[in-house]
Amino acid sequence: MSDTPGTNTTATTGTARLAAADIADLARGAAILGTGGGGDPYIGQLMALEALEENGPVELVTPAALPDDAQILPVAMMGAPTVMIEKLPSVEQFVVAVDALGRYLGVTPTHIACMEAGGVNSTIPIVAAAQMGLPLLDGDFMGRAFPELQMVTATLFGIPATPMSITDDKGNAGIFTTVSNLWAERLARVVTVEMGAAAIVSLYPMRGHQAREAAVADTLSLCVRLGRAVREARAVHADPVAAVAQVLGGRLIHRGKVVDVVRRTTAGFARGEAKLAGLEANAGTTLALSFQNEHIIATRDGVVLATAPDLLICLDMDTGEPITTESLRFGHRIALVAAPCDARWQTPAGIELVGPRYFGYDLDPVRWDQVAL
Repeated sequence: MSDTPGTNTTATTGTARLAAADIADLARGAAILGTGGGGDPYIGQLMALEALEENGPVELVTPAALPDDAQILPVAMMGAPTVMIEKLPSVEQFVVAVDALGRYLGVTPTHIACMEAGGVNSTIPIVAAAQMGLPLLDGDFMGRAFPELQMVTATLFGIPATPMSITDDKGNAGIFTTVSNLWAERLARVVTVEMGAAAIVSLYPMRGHQAREAAVADTLSLCVRLGRAVREARAVHADPVAAVAQVLGGRLIHRGKVVDVVRRTTAGFARGEAKLAGLEANAGTTLALSFQNEHIIATRDGVVLATAPDLLICLDMDTGEPITTESLRFGHRIALVAAPCDARWQTPAGIELVGPRYFGYDLDPVRWDQVAL
Protein backbone atom coordinates (compact mmCIF):
# COMPACT_ATOMS: atom_id res chain seq x y z
CA MET A 1 0.00 0.00 0.00
CA SER A 2 2.61 2.55 0.96
CA ASP A 3 5.73 3.28 -1.06
CA THR A 4 7.89 1.41 1.45
CA PRO A 5 9.42 -1.78 -0.01
CA GLY A 6 7.42 -4.91 0.77
CA THR A 7 4.05 -3.21 1.19
CA ASN A 8 2.69 -3.49 -2.34
CA THR A 9 -0.20 -5.81 -3.20
CA THR A 10 0.84 -9.32 -4.22
CA ALA A 11 -1.33 -10.35 -7.16
CA THR A 12 -0.67 -14.07 -6.72
CA THR A 13 -1.91 -14.19 -3.13
CA GLY A 14 -4.36 -11.29 -2.99
CA THR A 15 -2.59 -9.87 0.04
CA ALA A 16 -0.87 -6.60 0.93
CA ARG A 17 0.55 -4.96 4.03
CA LEU A 18 -1.04 -1.87 5.53
CA ALA A 19 1.60 0.24 7.28
CA ALA A 20 1.60 3.41 9.35
CA ALA A 21 2.68 5.40 6.26
CA ASP A 22 -0.66 4.53 4.60
CA ILE A 23 -2.95 5.70 7.38
CA ALA A 24 -3.25 9.43 6.64
CA ASP A 25 -4.27 8.66 3.05
CA LEU A 26 -6.58 5.85 4.15
CA ALA A 27 -8.34 7.98 6.77
CA ARG A 28 -8.91 10.78 4.26
CA GLY A 29 -10.20 8.36 1.64
CA ALA A 30 -12.46 6.61 4.15
CA ALA A 31 -14.03 9.93 5.10
CA ILE A 32 -14.64 10.61 1.41
CA LEU A 33 -16.41 7.27 0.93
CA GLY A 34 -18.25 7.86 4.20
CA THR A 35 -20.51 10.44 2.51
CA GLY A 36 -20.52 12.56 5.66
CA GLY A 37 -20.82 9.73 8.18
CA GLY A 38 -18.74 6.97 9.69
CA GLY A 39 -17.18 9.10 12.42
CA ASP A 40 -14.32 11.56 12.68
CA PRO A 41 -11.46 10.38 10.41
CA TYR A 42 -8.80 12.22 12.43
CA ILE A 43 -9.68 10.31 15.60
CA GLY A 44 -9.56 7.04 13.70
CA GLN A 45 -6.26 8.01 12.10
CA LEU A 46 -4.61 8.60 15.48
CA MET A 47 -5.82 5.30 16.89
CA ALA A 48 -4.72 3.31 13.83
CA LEU A 49 -1.32 5.00 13.74
CA GLU A 50 -0.65 4.14 17.37
CA ALA A 51 -1.72 0.52 16.87
CA LEU A 52 0.45 0.03 13.78
CA GLU A 53 3.46 1.72 15.35
CA GLU A 54 3.17 -0.56 18.39
CA ASN A 55 2.34 -3.81 16.58
CA GLY A 56 3.67 -3.43 13.04
CA PRO A 57 1.89 -3.57 9.67
CA VAL A 58 -1.41 -5.41 9.18
CA GLU A 59 -1.89 -7.91 6.38
CA LEU A 60 -4.72 -7.02 3.98
CA VAL A 61 -6.52 -9.88 2.23
CA THR A 62 -8.81 -9.29 -0.74
CA PRO A 63 -12.13 -11.19 -0.50
CA ALA A 64 -11.30 -13.38 -3.52
CA ALA A 65 -8.29 -14.77 -1.62
CA LEU A 66 -10.25 -15.90 1.45
CA PRO A 67 -10.35 -19.64 2.12
CA ASP A 68 -13.82 -21.13 2.47
CA ASP A 69 -13.38 -21.85 6.18
CA ALA A 70 -12.01 -18.42 7.18
CA GLN A 71 -13.79 -17.14 10.31
CA ILE A 72 -14.42 -13.42 9.90
CA LEU A 73 -15.55 -11.17 12.77
CA PRO A 74 -16.24 -7.57 11.72
CA VAL A 75 -16.01 -4.76 14.29
CA ALA A 76 -17.45 -1.23 14.18
CA MET A 77 -18.66 1.77 16.15
CA MET A 78 -22.43 2.17 16.44
CA GLY A 79 -24.03 5.48 17.32
CA ALA A 80 -24.09 9.17 16.48
CA PRO A 81 -20.89 10.64 15.00
CA THR A 82 -21.56 13.89 16.87
CA VAL A 83 -21.00 12.07 20.17
CA MET A 84 -17.56 10.71 19.26
CA ILE A 85 -16.16 14.23 19.03
CA GLU A 86 -16.30 14.43 22.84
CA LYS A 87 -16.61 10.77 23.85
CA LEU A 88 -13.68 8.80 22.49
CA PRO A 89 -13.75 5.00 22.56
CA SER A 90 -10.95 3.16 24.30
CA VAL A 91 -8.89 1.01 21.96
CA GLU A 92 -9.38 -1.91 24.36
CA GLN A 93 -13.10 -1.90 23.49
CA PHE A 94 -12.43 -3.13 19.96
CA VAL A 95 -10.68 -6.31 21.07
CA VAL A 96 -13.19 -6.83 23.88
CA ALA A 97 -16.06 -6.75 21.38
CA VAL A 98 -14.38 -9.26 19.04
CA ASP A 99 -13.34 -11.54 21.92
CA ALA A 100 -16.84 -11.49 23.42
CA LEU A 101 -18.42 -12.60 20.16
CA GLY A 102 -15.76 -15.23 19.51
CA ARG A 103 -16.22 -16.72 22.98
CA TYR A 104 -20.01 -16.80 22.60
CA LEU A 105 -19.73 -18.55 19.22
CA GLY A 106 -16.95 -20.85 20.41
CA VAL A 107 -14.73 -19.84 17.47
CA THR A 108 -11.31 -18.32 16.99
CA PRO A 109 -11.36 -15.50 14.42
CA THR A 110 -8.97 -15.77 11.50
CA HIS A 111 -9.74 -12.34 9.99
CA ILE A 112 -11.11 -8.95 11.07
CA ALA A 113 -13.34 -6.91 8.73
CA CYS A 114 -14.90 -3.46 8.33
CA MET A 115 -18.66 -3.16 8.10
CA GLU A 116 -18.57 0.14 6.21
CA ALA A 117 -16.15 2.34 4.34
CA GLY A 118 -16.27 5.56 6.29
CA GLY A 119 -14.37 7.65 8.80
CA VAL A 120 -13.54 5.89 12.01
CA ASN A 121 -15.29 2.67 10.98
CA SER A 122 -12.56 2.03 8.44
CA THR A 123 -9.84 2.45 11.06
CA ILE A 124 -11.30 0.74 14.15
CA PRO A 125 -10.85 -2.68 12.49
CA ILE A 126 -7.21 -1.81 11.74
CA VAL A 127 -6.66 -1.29 15.46
CA ALA A 128 -8.34 -4.60 16.32
CA ALA A 129 -6.39 -6.48 13.64
CA ALA A 130 -3.06 -4.98 14.75
CA GLN A 131 -3.68 -5.72 18.42
CA MET A 132 -4.86 -9.27 17.75
CA GLY A 133 -2.21 -10.07 15.13
CA LEU A 134 -4.87 -10.99 12.55
CA PRO A 135 -5.21 -10.15 8.84
CA LEU A 136 -7.81 -7.58 7.78
CA LEU A 137 -10.25 -7.98 4.92
CA ASP A 138 -9.57 -5.50 2.10
CA GLY A 139 -13.24 -4.74 1.66
CA ASP A 140 -16.41 -3.90 3.55
CA PHE A 141 -20.14 -4.52 3.33
CA MET A 142 -21.42 -1.15 2.10
CA GLY A 143 -18.85 0.41 -0.21
CA ARG A 144 -19.71 3.67 1.57
CA ALA A 145 -21.38 4.43 4.92
CA PHE A 146 -25.04 3.99 5.92
CA PRO A 147 -26.58 4.79 9.32
CA GLU A 148 -28.20 1.47 10.30
CA LEU A 149 -26.55 -1.88 10.86
CA GLN A 150 -28.91 -3.91 8.66
CA MET A 151 -27.93 -1.69 5.69
CA VAL A 152 -25.18 -3.95 4.44
CA THR A 153 -24.67 -6.18 1.43
CA ALA A 154 -24.52 -9.10 3.86
CA THR A 155 -28.26 -8.61 4.45
CA LEU A 156 -28.89 -8.89 0.71
CA PHE A 157 -27.19 -12.31 0.80
CA GLY A 158 -29.12 -13.58 3.82
CA ILE A 159 -26.22 -13.38 6.30
CA PRO A 160 -27.56 -12.72 9.82
CA ALA A 161 -26.27 -9.81 11.88
CA THR A 162 -26.44 -11.83 15.08
CA PRO A 163 -25.14 -13.19 17.31
CA MET A 164 -23.49 -9.82 17.91
CA SER A 165 -21.61 -8.34 20.83
CA ILE A 166 -21.96 -4.78 22.11
CA THR A 167 -19.63 -3.01 24.54
CA ASP A 168 -19.21 0.45 26.05
CA ASP A 169 -16.42 2.51 27.58
CA LYS A 170 -17.50 1.59 31.12
CA GLY A 171 -16.86 -2.13 30.70
CA ASN A 172 -20.43 -3.21 30.02
CA ALA A 173 -20.80 -5.93 27.39
CA GLY A 174 -23.66 -8.01 26.04
CA ILE A 175 -24.72 -10.42 23.30
CA PHE A 176 -27.78 -10.09 21.08
CA THR A 177 -29.50 -12.82 19.13
CA THR A 178 -32.42 -11.53 17.05
CA VAL A 179 -35.01 -12.79 14.58
CA SER A 180 -33.85 -10.44 11.81
CA ASN A 181 -31.18 -7.91 10.96
CA LEU A 182 -33.72 -5.10 11.33
CA TRP A 183 -34.47 -6.25 14.87
CA ALA A 184 -30.74 -6.30 15.57
CA GLU A 185 -30.63 -2.61 14.58
CA ARG A 186 -33.68 -1.70 16.66
CA LEU A 187 -32.59 -3.42 19.85
CA ALA A 188 -28.91 -2.52 19.60
CA ARG A 189 -29.82 1.12 18.89
CA VAL A 190 -31.74 1.34 22.18
CA VAL A 191 -28.80 -0.12 24.10
CA THR A 192 -26.39 2.18 22.27
CA VAL A 193 -28.39 5.21 23.37
CA GLU A 194 -28.26 3.96 26.97
CA MET A 195 -24.50 3.47 26.59
CA GLY A 196 -24.14 7.16 25.84
CA ALA A 197 -25.07 7.10 22.10
CA ALA A 198 -21.80 5.38 21.13
CA ALA A 199 -20.88 1.70 21.44
CA ILE A 200 -18.52 -0.81 19.84
CA VAL A 201 -20.08 -3.86 18.19
CA SER A 202 -18.85 -7.06 16.59
CA LEU A 203 -21.46 -8.61 14.32
CA TYR A 204 -22.19 -10.46 11.08
CA PRO A 205 -19.87 -13.36 11.89
CA MET A 206 -19.29 -15.20 8.62
CA ARG A 207 -17.15 -17.68 6.77
CA GLY A 208 -14.80 -16.97 3.92
CA HIS A 209 -17.13 -18.25 1.21
CA GLN A 210 -19.86 -15.90 2.44
CA ALA A 211 -17.56 -12.87 2.49
CA ARG A 212 -16.30 -13.62 -1.01
CA GLU A 213 -19.87 -13.33 -2.26
CA ALA A 214 -21.19 -10.47 -0.13
CA ALA A 215 -18.26 -8.10 0.41
CA VAL A 216 -17.57 -4.95 -1.57
CA ALA A 217 -14.02 -5.79 -2.56
CA ASP A 218 -10.86 -3.73 -2.08
CA THR A 219 -12.42 -0.69 -0.40
CA LEU A 220 -9.49 -0.12 1.96
CA SER A 221 -7.14 -0.04 -1.02
CA LEU A 222 -9.57 2.41 -2.66
CA CYS A 223 -9.49 4.59 0.47
CA VAL A 224 -5.69 4.80 0.22
CA ARG A 225 -5.89 5.67 -3.48
CA LEU A 226 -8.47 8.40 -2.83
CA GLY A 227 -6.46 9.96 -0.04
CA ARG A 228 -3.30 9.82 -2.10
CA ALA A 229 -5.09 11.39 -5.11
CA VAL A 230 -6.11 14.40 -2.99
CA ARG A 231 -2.64 14.78 -1.51
CA GLU A 232 -0.86 14.51 -4.84
CA ALA A 233 -3.27 16.90 -6.60
CA ARG A 234 -2.59 19.54 -3.95
CA ALA A 235 1.15 19.00 -4.24
CA VAL A 236 1.10 19.99 -7.91
CA HIS A 237 -1.59 22.69 -7.48
CA ALA A 238 -4.16 20.65 -9.40
CA ASP A 239 -7.86 20.40 -8.45
CA PRO A 240 -8.25 17.80 -5.66
CA VAL A 241 -12.04 17.77 -6.10
CA ALA A 242 -11.63 16.73 -9.73
CA ALA A 243 -9.17 14.07 -8.61
CA VAL A 244 -11.77 12.55 -6.27
CA ALA A 245 -14.45 12.59 -8.96
CA GLN A 246 -12.08 10.90 -11.40
CA VAL A 247 -11.08 8.09 -9.03
CA LEU A 248 -14.72 7.35 -8.18
CA GLY A 249 -16.13 7.82 -11.67
CA GLY A 250 -18.45 10.56 -10.42
CA ARG A 251 -18.90 14.27 -11.05
CA LEU A 252 -19.12 17.64 -9.34
CA ILE A 253 -22.78 18.66 -8.98
CA HIS A 254 -22.62 21.85 -6.88
CA ARG A 255 -20.31 24.45 -5.39
CA GLY A 256 -21.68 26.51 -2.54
CA LYS A 257 -21.20 28.13 0.86
CA VAL A 258 -22.96 26.73 3.91
CA VAL A 259 -25.44 29.36 5.08
CA ASP A 260 -27.48 27.27 7.51
CA VAL A 261 -27.21 23.94 9.33
CA VAL A 262 -29.96 22.37 11.40
CA ARG A 263 -28.59 19.34 13.22
CA ARG A 264 -29.84 17.28 16.15
CA THR A 265 -28.74 14.07 17.79
CA THR A 266 -31.80 11.91 18.30
CA ALA A 267 -32.41 8.17 18.75
CA GLY A 268 -28.69 7.54 18.26
CA PHE A 269 -28.41 9.39 14.94
CA ALA A 270 -27.20 12.79 13.77
CA ARG A 271 -30.08 14.10 11.66
CA GLY A 272 -30.52 17.41 9.89
CA GLU A 273 -30.23 19.56 6.81
CA ALA A 274 -27.65 21.98 5.48
CA LYS A 275 -28.31 24.78 3.01
CA LEU A 276 -25.63 25.90 0.54
CA ALA A 277 -25.80 29.20 -1.33
CA GLY A 278 -24.41 28.58 -4.80
CA LEU A 279 -20.98 29.85 -5.82
CA GLU A 280 -19.27 30.31 -9.19
CA ALA A 281 -21.38 28.58 -11.88
CA ASN A 282 -24.03 27.84 -9.26
CA ALA A 283 -24.38 31.45 -8.03
CA GLY A 284 -27.98 32.46 -7.39
CA THR A 285 -29.09 28.93 -6.48
CA THR A 286 -29.63 27.19 -3.13
CA LEU A 287 -28.91 23.54 -2.49
CA ALA A 288 -30.36 21.58 0.44
CA LEU A 289 -28.52 18.54 1.80
CA SER A 290 -30.59 16.20 3.97
CA PHE A 291 -28.64 13.80 6.16
CA GLN A 292 -29.03 11.03 8.70
CA ASN A 293 -25.42 10.49 9.79
CA GLU A 294 -24.72 10.36 6.01
CA HIS A 295 -25.99 12.59 3.21
CA ILE A 296 -29.18 11.15 1.76
CA ILE A 297 -30.63 13.73 -0.68
CA ALA A 298 -29.33 16.78 -2.56
CA THR A 299 -32.00 19.18 -3.84
CA ARG A 300 -31.27 22.42 -5.72
CA ASP A 301 -34.07 24.95 -6.05
CA GLY A 302 -36.65 22.19 -5.74
CA VAL A 303 -34.98 19.80 -8.18
CA VAL A 304 -33.55 16.58 -6.74
CA LEU A 305 -30.02 16.13 -8.13
CA ALA A 306 -29.06 12.86 -6.47
CA THR A 307 -30.06 10.54 -3.64
CA ALA A 308 -28.90 7.53 -1.72
CA PRO A 309 -27.87 4.85 -2.39
CA ASP A 310 -25.45 6.76 -4.66
CA LEU A 311 -22.71 8.69 -2.85
CA LEU A 312 -23.05 12.39 -1.95
CA ILE A 313 -19.65 13.67 -0.84
CA CYS A 314 -18.91 17.08 0.70
CA LEU A 315 -15.37 18.30 0.06
CA ASP A 316 -13.64 21.53 0.91
CA MET A 317 -13.61 23.52 -2.35
CA ASP A 318 -9.96 24.44 -2.07
CA THR A 319 -8.27 21.51 -0.32
CA GLY A 320 -10.48 18.56 -1.26
CA GLU A 321 -10.63 17.50 2.38
CA PRO A 322 -13.85 15.61 3.25
CA ILE A 323 -16.29 17.34 5.59
CA THR A 324 -18.43 15.14 7.84
CA THR A 325 -22.02 15.95 8.78
CA GLU A 326 -21.06 16.68 12.39
CA SER A 327 -18.41 19.19 11.31
CA LEU A 328 -20.47 21.14 8.73
CA ARG A 329 -20.43 24.80 9.76
CA PHE A 330 -21.63 28.17 8.51
CA GLY A 331 -19.19 29.55 5.98
CA HIS A 332 -17.78 26.24 4.77
CA ARG A 333 -17.13 26.44 1.02
CA ILE A 334 -18.28 23.09 -0.27
CA ALA A 335 -17.80 21.15 -3.49
CA LEU A 336 -20.46 18.44 -3.65
CA VAL A 337 -19.45 15.36 -5.63
CA ALA A 338 -21.89 12.58 -6.57
CA ALA A 339 -20.57 9.12 -7.40
CA PRO A 340 -22.00 5.66 -8.11
CA CYS A 341 -22.65 3.16 -5.34
CA ASP A 342 -21.98 -0.56 -5.53
CA ALA A 343 -24.32 -1.94 -8.22
CA ARG A 344 -26.06 -4.24 -5.74
CA TRP A 345 -27.59 -1.23 -4.00
CA GLN A 346 -29.46 -0.32 -7.20
CA THR A 347 -31.35 -3.63 -7.27
CA PRO A 348 -34.96 -3.68 -5.99
CA ALA A 349 -33.81 -5.36 -2.75
CA GLY A 350 -31.03 -2.81 -2.30
CA ILE A 351 -33.30 0.17 -2.90
CA GLU A 352 -35.84 -1.21 -0.43
CA LEU A 353 -33.09 -1.40 2.19
CA VAL A 354 -31.31 1.95 1.62
CA GLY A 355 -33.37 4.03 -0.81
CA PRO A 356 -34.93 7.43 0.03
CA ARG A 357 -38.29 5.95 1.03
CA TYR A 358 -36.70 3.97 3.84
CA PHE A 359 -35.43 7.25 5.29
CA GLY A 360 -38.91 8.79 5.16
CA TYR A 361 -38.70 10.70 1.85
CA ASP A 362 -41.55 10.27 -0.62
CA LEU A 363 -39.49 9.74 -3.74
CA ASP A 364 -37.70 7.04 -5.69
CA PRO A 365 -33.90 7.12 -6.03
CA VAL A 366 -32.50 9.76 -8.37
CA ARG A 367 -29.30 8.70 -10.07
CA TRP A 368 -26.48 11.26 -10.00
CA ASP A 369 -25.81 10.91 -13.75
CA GLN A 370 -29.42 11.20 -14.94
CA VAL A 371 -30.14 14.83 -14.04
CA ALA A 372 -29.07 17.74 -16.21
CA LEU A 373 -26.95 20.22 -14.25
